[in-house]
Amino acid sequence: MSIAERLQQWFGRGTGIPHSLRRELQVVRRLQSQLATTSSRTPVEEFRSLRYQLRVRPQDPSLHCAGLATACWASELALGLRPHDVQVLAALALRRGVMIEMATGEGKTVVAALAAAVSSLAGEGVHVATANDYLATRDAHWGSPFYQTLGLRVASIAQSLPRSRRGEAYRADITYSTARELAFDFLRDRLALRARREAQLLFAGQSGSASDPASRPGRPAEAAEEPVQRGLRRALLDEADSLLLDEARVPLIISGQVADAAQRVALARWAANLARELRETADFEHDPREHRVELTDAGRQRVRRAVTPEIERLTNPELEAGVELAVRVERELIRDRHYVIRQQKIVIVDEFTGRLAEGRQWRGGQHQAVEAREGVPVTPPGETTARITVQEFFAGYEQLAGMTGTALDGAREFRTFYQRPVIVIPTHRPCRREIWPTRVLATTAQKFAAICAEVADLRDRGRPVLVGTRSIDRSEELSQVLREAGIPHEVLHARRLAAEAELVAQAGQRGRITIATNMAGRGTDILLGAGVADLGGLHVIGTELHDSARVDRQLFGRCARQGDPGSVRQFLALDDDLLDRGLSAAQCRTLREGAASKPGDCDALAPWFLRAQRAVERQQFEERRWLVRQTKRRRAQIIPAGFDPYLDLLES
Repeated sequence: MSIAERLQQWFGRGTGIPHSLRRELQVVRRLQSQLATTSSRTPVEEFRSLRYQLRVRPQDPSLHCAGLATACWASELALGLRPHDVQVLAALALRRGVMIEMATGEGKTVVAALAAAVSSLAGEGVHVATANDYLATRDAHWGSPFYQTLGLRVASIAQSLPRSRRGEAYRADITYSTARELAFDFLRDRLALRARREAQLLFAGQSGSASDPASRPGRPAEAAEEPVQRGLRRALLDEADSLLLDEARVPLIISGQVADAAQRVALARWAANLARELRETADFEHDPREHRVELTDAGRQRVRRAVTPEIERLTNPELEAGVELAVRVERELIRDRHYVIRQQKIVIVDEFTGRLAEGRQWRGGQHQAVEAREGVPVTPPGETTARITVQEFFAGYEQLAGMTGTALDGAREFRTFYQRPVIVIPTHRPCRREIWPTRVLATTAQKFAAICAEVADLRDRGRPVLVGTRSIDRSEELSQVLREAGIPHEVLHARRLAAEAELVAQAGQRGRITIATNMAGRGTDILLGAGVADLGGLHVIGTELHDSARVDRQLFGRCARQGDPGSVRQFLALDDDLLDRGLSAAQCRTLREGAASKPGDCDALAPWFLRAQRAVERQQFEERRWLVRQTKRRRAQIIPAGFDPYLDLLES
């Protein structure tokens, strides 16, 4: 099956909407009509009445339908938006705690607001997790009039919000934030509770009595930080596949300083300098597939001879490990692909989204090794005080639901890891996306030349083009090719995060050319400019297959939204590293040698890229499954009966 055929299959799948959801939709529409025409009460009064009734009859599903009908009514009054049937279906599905697949441009922001409002009927607080601070703030601000019409309080939490103000934000009915901020506040709360418990036990031991220490003035527990969250009750996730699958393995860690931090910093600087002098094969062996570097006997001797007074207290194994890490960083991590330098700090670029992972650091000394390599101030390493993975954190919610444009591709993992089924929501209007045949070129240079030619041709016709790349350096390379061809364009990547939404929103204007890393701008609609629909709409070009087919679908889903016309084409090159990671060395060599003997006849090799992509997807699935098993095993070992399980998830 070709890539074009697979895309046709992806975008043409059935919906599988349960009949019970369709019946509930009819109930909601009937109640909404009655409220708008005959109700003598305001949406606030109606909503408060439903909240009271739900306390009396918590299992009555008709109350949730009435709540959603009231929310739809409030949307019309406050925002001038009457939710489409597919949006109401999506909100009903989210209330059931499932993962929904909803195409790009179908109004997931509206769906999240409706579902969050209905979930808030329980009065326990709803967390809406978005991709970044900008989207969290934007969506909370956009939905504020709607929530106020229902008598609900909404707040948002960004990285810059001080902890002293976060408690108030979490006490709101609906709180928008990022997964990272929600999880770190959870960890800080657990640490605060642990500190309070330890202080109370210590005070009780010193006083010789375990009587209520909270009643004694000046108790040590008073110094403990107050928790800010109200517990993990209900969560709605935007871009659920990115959070729960792609970032499932990402550990969120709170660290304290280690005793020998100064020596570790000195080791990182010394190892970075020495790594540049070492020679492969003579001094070390490097296995890029396994991401492993091992010093040879000659290399170990060079390490011992190069020891300086600042690090002489460290053992030989520690010195050798530091040098091997520095060599691996020198060989494998590429500036502007894996990280950028901002204000003399190393900022990781998220491999799945192309966005900056603000505040995240590599573990095991790798972050310090990169800092030393680039000559920026080296941050002292820390030891883990509290740790949790994204997977562990969201598994702790009593009710979890999410939405994304590619949920069905991850259905097996959603079901296996989170016990959540997937429902595909149909589009409001029929999709008019054209899938153009895949082009395969021998080299990246030839691929970029072909992309440049297609971009120039489409621009001459007035069509806008969005070109997706995997990394910042690839964006810059392609940008240089377009500049040399005299084609004006915008480059959107992690360095320009503040302008991301504004630039991508303009990508549908006549003759506009936009290069974007991976899923930059995800969450922002691309509206077509005047007359663009008559020209064929937005054209999306993929420059490489991603590790996950879901990401390719997200990119191609940026065009042909809400019944607009649009087209997509995938360009590939035989020197793409996906082949090296997904196929054997012999297979890669055969493909490239065959292409060299028949130049210009490579399009038939496209299925090999799909085979490599599926192999990489299987590897990542197995890694995530291993993580789940390790998590269950660790919980079974460390959680005694009667203890708060999430308090004991922390590692110290």
